[in-house]
Amino acid sequence: MSGHSKWATTKHKKAVIDAKRGKMFAKLIKNIEVAARTGGGDPAGNPTLYDAIQKAKKSSVPNDNINNAVKRGSGLEAGGADWQTIMYEGYGPNGVAILIECLTDNRNRAATEVRTALTRNGGTFADAGSVSYLFNRKGVVIVPKGALSEDDLMLAVLDAGAEEINDLGDSFEVVSEPTDLIPVRTALQEADIEYDSAESSLVPTMTVPVDEDAARKVFKLIDALEDCDDVQNIFANFDVSDEVMAAIDA
Repeated sequence: MSGHSKWATTKHKKAVIDAKRGKMFAKLIKNIEVAARTGGGDPAGNPTLYDAIQKAKKSSVPNDNINNAVKRGSGLEAGGADWQTIMYEGYGPNGVAILIECLTDNRNRAATEVRTALTRNGGTFADAGSVSYLFNRKGVVIVPKGALSEDDLMLAVLDAGAEEINDLGDSFEVVSEPTDLIPVRTALQEADIEYDSAESSLVPTMTVPVDEDAARKVFKLIDALEDCDDVQNIFANFDVSDEVMAAIDA
């Protein structure tokens, strides 16, 4: 099981109710705006926008904010920024590989923020290509467990292209090729199975086990990166055991 996925899922739940809620809302709204600009403002014909809206709704972003973001992105309303996606690469404590995806209207500001967060928290900037080869682009759907068994979930998504199902504790992670993300999501909808999020993600091909001390340092670094307004997503290849997670949560 990927400790990073489990940590990220736990983190997402906490994020909905913690003090960073406003910052999280801003990132979700930015996602919607970019998706609408790239593929049009109709969620029925734009799967990326559909998924971005669903994720925002699951995180309690108000409908007005969502609708305004769609209008800005699709050009129906003024005020949309010229967002650019930039991927930075780095290393964290213990040699953990980190990919930092930014959505920014100011490349210099984004680079400075990311570099500062890394260097102040035991990380280092890496050259382009030195970290990204350790990750593959995958479709990832997070499904809350409830009364759902892994067998039932597998039956629903296997023919749609799901490659693996990981048990994350309170939820399951369904991994597929990026091109099978929409068929997997559709299969879940047809089976009346609720899901929390469905998105294209970068999944590590190999992971680095970390002990409690290293895990705390890595979490501190990722917190600092997530505090940067331009940082949209963080992907890392650390693996945390259940015992270490329990010790940190305590």
